[in-house]
Amino acid sequence: MATVFTTGSWGPFPDQDQDFQARWSEFSAWATGLPGAGRATLSRDLRDPARFVSFIEWESWDAMRAWKDHPEFKSRMSKVQAHIDKFAPTEIELVAECRDGLVL
Repeated sequence: MATVFTTGSWGPFPDQDQDFQARWSEFSAWATGLPGAGRATLSRDLRDPARFVSFIEWESWDAMRAWKDHPEFKSRMSKVQAHIDKFAPTEIELVAECRDGLVL
């Protein structure tokens, strides 16, 4: 099965960066404890410090869907989104990977 990622572009409300980061970290710690979850990362855009980009790795589409269908998903996500002005989520599939000068 192909590796998939959930990704999001986040724009917290002014002066809520720290609260957003804390709630995102709590949400993602929960998510990465679920079956099929991999690493979760949150990055800040260096050209637009008000924009964050997140990725959560999933071993399969089914694992990712199970996370989004989990009974706790909406209530946990709402705690993150309480600090968000703009949010654009998407789901992507790994199609190529390179590391250490090699195509994997």
